[in-house]
Amino acid sequence: MKLADKAVKPGTRSRWAAKPLDRTLVAQAKADGIMNAVAHYTHYGYSNHGPVHENGAEIADPHLTMCVELIGQREQLEGFCRAHGDLLANKVIVYKHLEHWTVSPAGLRQEDADTAELVG
Repeated sequence: MKLADKAVKPGTRSRWAAKPLDRTLVAQAKADGIMNAVAHYTHYGYSNHGPVHENGAEIADPHLTMCVELIGQREQLEGFCRAHGDLLANKVIVYKHLEHWTVSPAGLRQEDADTAELVG
């Protein structure tokens, strides 16, 4: 997803009137009861083997990659993707099972997130 992406409503003639896609997805996630939704903006990087982009001091680069992170139960996330497929079409979606990592001088301890944590 790019910062310049918009959530254009059917029948809308102008992208200028459209709300930014990241904000629309976060608002929809909240309305759908998703536990956590956060938009992450990149300042420097590339995606899909494309050119490196950076946010300049004076002008923002609308082609920089941005990410909307959703945390919830798998079934709920799948339902969100089905319900909002029009907004997510042609976007990269990554699912990662949630784990907790505890790092200490003794080493790394890893455990799966408790399902109860993900129930809102």
